[in-house]
Amino acid sequence: MSYTVGIVMDPIAKIKPSKDTSFAMILEAQRRGATVYYFEPGDLYLDNGKPMGVARKVSATDQATDFYTLAMEETIALASIDVLLMRKDPPFDSEYLYATQMLSLAEEEGAFVVNRPHALRDYNEKLFTSWFKDLIPATMVTQKPALVRAFHEKHQDIICKPLDGMGGASIFRIKPDGNNLGVVIETLTQLGRRYMMVQEYLPAIKDGDKRVLIVDGEVVPYCLARLPTKGETRGNLAVGGTGRPQPISESDRALAEAIAPVLKKHGLLFVGLDVIGDKITEINITSPTCVREIEAHYDINIMAMLFDAIEGKLVKKEVTDD
Repeated sequence: MSYTVGIVMDPIAKIKPSKDTSFAMILEAQRRGATVYYFEPGDLYLDNGKPMGVARKVSATDQATDFYTLAMEETIALASIDVLLMRKDPPFDSEYLYATQMLSLAEEEGAFVVNRPHALRDYNEKLFTSWFKDLIPATMVTQKPALVRAFHEKHQDIICKPLDGMGGASIFRIKPDGNNLGVVIETLTQLGRRYMMVQEYLPAIKDGDKRVLIVDGEVVPYCLARLPTKGETRGNLAVGGTGRPQPISESDRALAEAIAPVLKKHGLLFVGLDVIGDKITEINITSPTCVREIEAHYDINIMAMLFDAIEGKLVKKEVTDD
């Protein structure tokens, strides 16, 4: 099957090929014979309402250095690309929002966008967990210091985080003594002007913050448990956590399968759940990661699962258009 793929991502020169899921997508698209175009978010633009981009064809090699080459820039209509992969990392700020709106216009003109732009806008990765209140730890989202303090008084040991962070940035644990709770509230709410999330601390973090992947409603049978380093609460790899690939547990699968139909319904083709113990703490839809670590340890090609799903939808789209 011949088709084109455009990937919108952070600068490719700064990635680590052995760990980068966007790079794995490029490799799999190449393997299938697709022509791959590379964009950074600033390469997207509108010309009299038409979504356009300054693109460069990218060729990737699975090695640690000299792992990509870029062709000369060319101007291209986004809707002329068959598949657009939105892989820009958070934060989901105004620039991210504008990019999704341009991608929505491309979608209206016929491009297939993964994940769907409207879903990226509608479902904040932390707030989205509240759609599944029976599957999450005790959680509150508020700007009010008094409510945070009451939550702490009730649960004693809590985690405080911003709604728009990633990679463990600005996540704080407040223990029963409440030390520094005031300054954490001030920092995360910017003195009561922004929302913050508060969750009960889950001791099961000692066994890892597990990344469970879902592809087009299908639960990947292996996950990556991210283990905190000594003295740390966060298991995120970006802050020094250690990744341990492992089969998903029955509990992990049950959680993922409970959520999967909702994700598929809303056009979320590739999703990563963060699971601690038997609770979901985040639903990652912007640029889920951990694929390469899992694939390096087990005989599985997660990106093949993704592109099988993409190609199936392209075929269905062609039939519908005809």
